[in-house]
Amino acid sequence: MSVLTRDEIKAYIQSGKLAFEPALDAFQMQPHAVDLRLGYEFRLPKTWALTERGREALSVDYLNPLNGDLFEVITLTQGQYFEVLPGEFVIVTTLEKVQLSNDVMSVLYPRTSFNRRGLAVDLSGIIDVRYKGHLTIPVRNNTHTQTIRLYPGERMCQIIFQTLTNTISEEDALMHGLTQSKYHEYENGQKHSAQPDKDVEMRLVREGKIDELKRAYPVV
Repeated sequence: MSVLTRDEIKAYIQSGKLAFEPALDAFQMQPHAVDLRLGYEFRLPKTWALTERGREALSVDYLNPLNGDLFEVITLTQGQYFEVLPGEFVIVTTLEKVQLSNDVMSVLYPRTSFNRRGLAVDLSGIIDVRYKGHLTIPVRNNTHTQTIRLYPGERMCQIIFQTLTNTISEEDALMHGLTQSKYHEYENGQKHSAQPDKDVEMRLVREGKIDELKRAYPVV
């Protein structure tokens, strides 16, 4: 497995093995990486909901997912900005939609300039072969007193590309464990919060039956 350099990235784009929408600009090209820009969609965690019983605080239980999305969506337009309050956590999306071919995977890293502003971009995420869609990124303002302003379009993270020793079929690329990919071909406007895992896996984990899970679903 090897990391693509700038000239190799350009060649992959020209051949269609890598694609970005909108297209990259010269500011984004690094010696062996591509900077991705901040998109217009921001998701804020909801803290309460109005139910038939009244105003109730929301408790997030990943293994017992609630109906509906637990995030409020804010979509900006060109020229607007987004201020992240001290200690606030938000989920953002990339401006670019990324598409990978069957012999390339990627790893996502934060830009250090983002971290130096007091923002924690909590990721070193793998982008799977054949992925197509916008990328979702958690961001937290780690300061106690400063409100930090974000502008859609600013460069916020870097993506590096690694070639695989063998190509992977589309069917195999979409299978993550025993389920299909949960985030493949996600567009802005779709849910970018966490998606639940396979029901039977979640049930066995909730019930503490890990040994049973291992016996019932061996790697074959």
